[in-house]
Amino acid sequence: MEYLTAMNPARKRTVRLTVALSAAVILAGALIYTSFSAASPALTPSQLVHQAQPGRSYQLTGTVVGGSVHRDGDTLDFSVEDRAGGTAVPVSYTGTVPDPFREGREVIVTVQKQDGAYVGERDSLITKCPSKYKEAPVPASGGASQKQPS
Repeated sequence: MEYLTAMNPARKRTVRLTVALSAAVILAGALIYTSFSAASPALTPSQLVHQAQPGRSYQLTGTVVGGSVHRDGDTLDFSVEDRAGGTAVPVSYTGTVPDPFREGREVIVTVQKQDGAYVGERDSLITKCPSKYKEAPVPASGGASQKQPS
């Protein structure tokens, strides 16, 4: 009977370490699984048109089409197109609209396909700010200007 109540201290530490490491691995695996399964993929309009499944959330990224922004009560309707132009997707959105939102601006909005239309999730609209820095134009001569001798 004494054998069952008394355990070697070294063996006790090994058992505790094994149990703790097993729990850590299980928790890490659960965290990784949750992170990847909850993420919604970011798609361009041309990708969204071909891949969207009803009821699933997607992050739509692209440029607001000129002349497409219309407000009807609390609903903001606009279209998003690929950065290079081409495919455009109409979006119906309710929620807060960032101040820099306007036509021609890059946006990211979480959408779901519902009855063939794309509906933006409330308060998911993000406006990307334009870069403050633009490349300087390259001179036509291809080099620095030189003074002409007088």
